[in-house]
Amino acid sequence: MKLNELRSNEGATKSNNRRGRGIGSGNGKTAGRGHKGQKARSGYSRKIGFEGGQMPLQRRLPKRGFNNKDFKVFYSIINIDDLNKFQEGMVITPELLVSEGIVKSYTGKLKVLGDGELTANNIEVHAHKFSKTAMEKIKGKNIKIKVLD
Repeated sequence: MKLNELRSNEGATKSNNRRGRGIGSGNGKTAGRGHKGQKARSGYSRKIGFEGGQMPLQRRLPKRGFNNKDFKVFYSIINIDDLNKFQEGMVITPELLVSEGIVKSYTGKLKVLGDGELTANNIEVHAHKFSKTAMEKIKGKNIKIKVLD
């Protein structure tokens, strides 16, 4: 036996249903689409859930269940090079940054990001979060940090 001699078992394969190939095929003329109408035309496709113009079920039902948007925490951000504007010995709090106009819209939480170079020394920074790069840049300097709740 050779590979080219292999055949499927009897009844394992079915021949294709060739539509629109004459009246004798049993599926000629309208090719199983009926007479006229949108579904009889070529290129017809219906959106999933379409109900002929009636309001679809997924839009008729009320929205229920849990949504996390009410509990999402938004952080106001400040980059590490913005800390260079402050003098030695200063305590930098979110309130000070808002009053100085460095943080435009304060959402109640502050995060310090590590963009830029840090040249300031001997300052204390109070924030709710610090990024990894910000922590690495602060480590080498004489800067105290306080993580707020």
